[in-house]
Amino acid sequence: MKWQAIVIHPSDDVATAITELKAGACVQVEVTGRLLEVTLRDDIAFGHKFALHDLNAGDQILKYGMPILKAQQPIRAGEWVHTHNGRSDRWGPQNEDSVIFMAPTGPQKEPA
Repeated sequence: MKWQAIVIHPSDDVATAITELKAGACVQVEVTGRLLEVTLRDDIAFGHKFALHDLNAGDQILKYGMPILKAQQPIRAGEWVHTHNGRSDRWGPQNEDSVIFMAPTGPQKEPA
């Protein structure tokens, strides 16, 4: 069997596409020796994630067995999981009123 997606850790909520995948495709992944079948609801680009099962808003989303995102809305099995429906607290807690500040790039002058 040629794999189309991989699951890194048995507790993961997402699989990672290792090829371009189209909505409607039925994708099989192996989780601790058993096959799990997921029908994709969205196109999934190479290297991107899709949900293995339904997730509720507020759920922690696991990859590598670790939380990587918090679902910002319900996510159904087979949907693309990315920053449009999940948020990382890596840069601090955020909500819809948050503003993200980016660090300047390049050499900086010392304050006078």
